[in-house]
Amino acid sequence: MHGADTDGAGMHGAGTGGAGMDEDNAIRLRRVVGHLARQLNASSTGAGLTPSQASVLGLIVARGPLSLVELGKLEGLNPTMLSRVISRLVAMGLINRIPDPEDLRSASVVSAASGRRVDQQIKARRAAAVSECMQLLGADDVTALTNALPALERLADAMRNLAAAGASS
Repeated sequence: MHGADTDGAGMHGAGTGGAGMDEDNAIRLRRVVGHLARQLNASSTGAGLTPSQASVLGLIVARGPLSLVELGKLEGLNPTMLSRVISRLVAMGLINRIPDPEDLRSASVVSAASGRRVDQQIKARRAAAVSECMQLLGADDVTALTNALPALERLADAMRNLAAAGASS
């Protein structure tokens, strides 16, 4: 926290369009998103997958076939970790590796039918967990959270783009 912020308006004028968020609220948002992610990731272990494996599988199901380079960029995993995750998903029969006939050093991955089933099970468990918790909230909170989804999606895109720009410089 910056000591100069004594008027409660925040570092960047919280609430003003495009001006950012004060440090306290940025920390709160990061903490809440992290906590939610950990809670949701816990549901992927029921399928025998780590959170990283479940995330990679979900991307392959949603966007496949994907090259390993493309997948690494989307998921933000280093090549060694990505290789381990891919090897495990292939060994489990959830995805298939497709060699590039023009460059045998590279490959793409595509989901297998069993991978699509497991991904759907994970998504269903996660959706059920969220729905169950949302039933414990008041109608105003449910509406506020639903209305915040587009802004949170834009925030995720902005953070991904910023990370990609930083990685390429």
